[in-house]
Amino acid sequence: MKTMKWLIKREMWEHKGMLVWAPTVIAALIAVLALVAATFDKNISINGDGSPSQMMSVTLEGKVRTQVVETMAQAYMASAAPVLLVLGVLVFFYCLGALHDERRDRSLLFWKSLPVSDSMTVLSKVLLAAVVAPLITLGIGFVLSLLILLIGAVLLLTHGTNVFGELFLTPDLYLTPLRMLGLLPLYVMWALPTVGWLLMVSSMARSKVFLWAVGTPLVTALLLLWAEKAMHIGINSAWFVSNIVSRLLLSVVPGAWLLFDEAHIAMDHAPRRLPVPQTIFSESWATLGNANVWIGVAAGVAMIAVAIWMRRRREEG
Repeated sequence: MKTMKWLIKREMWEHKGMLVWAPTVIAALIAVLALVAATFDKNISINGDGSPSQMMSVTLEGKVRTQVVETMAQAYMASAAPVLLVLGVLVFFYCLGALHDERRDRSLLFWKSLPVSDSMTVLSKVLLAAVVAPLITLGIGFVLSLLILLIGAVLLLTHGTNVFGELFLTPDLYLTPLRMLGLLPLYVMWALPTVGWLLMVSSMARSKVFLWAVGTPLVTALLLLWAEKAMHIGINSAWFVSNIVSRLLLSVVPGAWLLFDEAHIAMDHAPRRLPVPQTIFSESWATLGNANVWIGVAAGVAMIAVAIWMRRRREEG
């Protein structure tokens, strides 16, 4: 356990700029834009003729006030969406170079001289990509969302409505980030095919890792499409793209399981509407009933095993 801890720390030292500072800078830019928009928010209402006019003080009461507070408490983590989307890009490129870069700069020879197994080394990279990086990004996203929520509440206060009391007493304010944290195991399982594929390619390719990782499934899909259209072979190229290519390249995008599983978050059909975060949470975990999830997990584990085997026999790039 101590060895794994130090291996993960080593990966963090080497990739702090990518995994920590990149999402932090993006979150800071979003926060600055939100603060500027709130500061210069003078013409936020529109007259009947379409001309802007300054908004006067308005006090929200009753049902409208309750709906505004509930919406703010349930949806404030949506502000972190850009940061979470960046997570998919960061994890993708981290895995892409994780095993190739150490062969390219010959640092592999040094790390192999240490009493650390190839299995532990590769697994530390898997844990960093699938667990540590999402936790870091989620923490940054939570701080950003909370800051924007406070900016929105202050903006309402300047226009005559104080929602701080009701907002901090709303359970969803605290449950929403916990639900997102509860999706981490699901993210790990869904991300395994992409993480495994990229690590396997990273352990094999001597150069042009991106072209091998992205080009191989895309060219295969194009060949299957050509065979289907030109040679009239009974091949379903659309199925290959949606179930193989997409899983190999896009599974590290947070929330992608809702698209892959074609889950329906149709709250309007329910007799009692559930809060949006609770619905997304339940629908997300319901995707585990799809066999594609477990096939993807098995494929990801198999590709990680290949990456370990390749690292064991490769000395340099």
